[in-house]
Amino acid sequence: MGRFLARLLVFLIMLGIAAGGVFAWGYAQFTRPGPLKAPMTLVIPRGSGVEGIANRLTEANILHYPQIFMIAVRLHAEQGPLKAGEYAFKPGISPREVMALLQSGETVVRRLTIAEGLSSRQIIAQLGDVEGLAGTVEQPPADGTLLPETYHFSFGDTRQQMIARMQHGMQEMVDRLWERRAADLPIKTKEEAVILASVVERETGIAAERPRVAAVFLNRLRAGMRLQSDPTVIYGISDGLGVLDRPLLRADLQRDHPFNTYTRDGLPEGPICNPGRGALEAVLNPISTDEYYFVADGTGGHAFARTLDEHNANVRRWRKVQQEQRQ
Repeated sequence: MGRFLARLLVFLIMLGIAAGGVFAWGYAQFTRPGPLKAPMTLVIPRGSGVEGIANRLTEANILHYPQIFMIAVRLHAEQGPLKAGEYAFKPGISPREVMALLQSGETVVRRLTIAEGLSSRQIIAQLGDVEGLAGTVEQPPADGTLLPETYHFSFGDTRQQMIARMQHGMQEMVDRLWERRAADLPIKTKEEAVILASVVERETGIAAERPRVAAVFLNRLRAGMRLQSDPTVIYGISDGLGVLDRPLLRADLQRDHPFNTYTRDGLPEGPICNPGRGALEAVLNPISTDEYYFVADGTGGHAFARTLDEHNANVRRWRKVQQEQRQ
């Protein structure tokens, strides 16, 4: 009996040494650099489970031993679950660092820039081409309700969520700028401010010109003059797209519709694009000027005038430039 107990003790000691060795080896594999040779981004799908995630990481050559990773995750369950998303893995990242990264939820941040002056239809089309966004836009938003801006998002965010963020951003910005508007403006509501800002946005792509263009339109509204803005005509005859695949014709200017500011007084029926902060600021806090006219000058900008005679002279110069360009 004594001999049996001695052998059992030796066995248990050897078993303990072996278990300790296995633990030491496993811990070393868990903490040492992994096999990944170059930076990699990888998407962890929702509902993958610990085993599915471990296998996916192994297939991507981020882990050597998925079983060690799974055991470690379960032993450290109090630190939180592994989170789905798109992650950036550095070369040589250890299994312990992988676990910490996935528990943190620090996913890859993507960027999307929406330019000023696009119609809502153009923005929806742009969202449709963005890799990493999911779903479709449920209800096309009205023009003038989306804020042109650079947005950050994560893989799997939906296009409808992006639209909601743009709408919230626009509403918030308009409310804030409206509270700081100048006195005695010839526009009475936030909606009118957005409409005029959209016209300013489409009239010039030069940021420095926006305050001057806005001042011209505000002067014309005060004087009871029609805005006579080509982009409003284009918007109406392009079914709200805002672009034409041909030059604007004189007949287009004479064709009456709710957006034609050549045939109708005041502002067009609604916004003709989604204006940015610069255009809204230019409308709500205009510069002081006595100019009532402007026309393209052939350099990408515009020539401004106080009187009709000055304006007609600028128009003649612009037509000469056009003729030279055609030749």
